[in-house]
Amino acid sequence: MAQAHRYWAADLLHFWFHSLSPQDWWGGSSELDAKMEKRFRPTLEALLSCPAESFLSDPQTALAAVLLFDQVPRNVFRDTPRAFATDPLARAITHGALRRRYLQPLHRQQRVFMAMPLMHSEDIADHLLSLRIFARINGGANFSFARSHYRMIARFGRYPHRNDVLGRGSTPAEKRAVEAGFTW
Repeated sequence: MAQAHRYWAADLLHFWFHSLSPQDWWGGSSELDAKMEKRFRPTLEALLSCPAESFLSDPQTALAAVLLFDQVPRNVFRDTPRAFATDPLARAITHGALRRRYLQPLHRQQRVFMAMPLMHSEDIADHLLSLRIFARINGGANFSFARSHYRMIARFGRYPHRNDVLGRGSTPAEKRAVEAGFTW
């Protein structure tokens, strides 16, 4: 794996892929949230006004930036609107990385996280791209997850489980979807 050219990026990549486990990535905990806030919130705050282009110097820096703006806020700002506030920046970095063909040199799990902002998007075009990417990477191992996200956006145009946090009203059908467990 090539080394990221920036210290913060190398630190975040090492932490995410070597200190954490998949259980940490997908399960989360208040302990992990606190650890991530202490370690990465200053970097997040310092870099959130930078343009996407500034993170596209190489695949590792782009991946670290995607983690910083897509995953870190979901831990640091869990259950608040700020958890999703940097999603547009994460998506812009992902789109730039895809144009530069940065997925190819990444390892298996890294590819998943580079493409994750597309799955987190509430834009159907991002989901159509997500389906194509997740069908292709890692032998399609994450395709069913991408498809379930796509179906929610195709059906509602947004993620109903975010409605309360974002101050949006929910339709009865959206409430039923959340009650059925569509709350990634």
